[in-house]
Amino acid sequence: MASIHNRSLEVTVISGEDLRINDRPIKNNAFVAVKADSCGSPSLQDSTKPDALSESYPYWDEKLHLDLPAGSRYLVIEVYRRSSVARDRLIGTAWIPVSDFIGDYTPENYLHFLSYRLVDAKGLRNGIINISVRVVPSSCKGTAALPSSPSVPKFGIPPVRVGTGGTVTGGTVTGVPVRYPNQWKS
Repeated sequence: MASIHNRSLEVTVISGEDLRINDRPIKNNAFVAVKADSCGSPSLQDSTKPDALSESYPYWDEKLHLDLPAGSRYLVIEVYRRSSVARDRLIGTAWIPVSDFIGDYTPENYLHFLSYRLVDAKGLRNGIINISVRVVPSSCKGTAALPSSPSVPKFGIPPVRVGTGGTVTGGTVTGVPVRYPNQWKS
């Protein structure tokens, strides 16, 4: 059976742009909640502190740590405005596909800078959210540790040995064919 594991994410919420409520710029107290789309099961979320100084262009620069359950397809970013008299008001939501920062040929620790359009409850465009996402490398991958013996190849590359008379044996050679200009003249 294949092992199913969660991945840990480090999401840095950088800033927001042109955030509005009822076509009016927000005044202050915007904050961001980040959670994973967990295919029906409840998901934990993390959130930033409200930005009390900026108006419709808030700046947070806060790192949030989140577990991404196996099978999650989206990272959900919700921007709210905190109110002292009423409940928090949703400004906009961005659904970020997990495939935008997991997969391809990027290493696990790669830092992705992403900007997404926010959509309000009516489905209308309502600002932009700027974030960075990094998949935190796990300390154990479920594989046994390799012994530190020099005879064990690291990363599948055999060790290079110097034989008698200074000859090199057991190494890997990479070559590129080069055509000399006078090689094929008749």
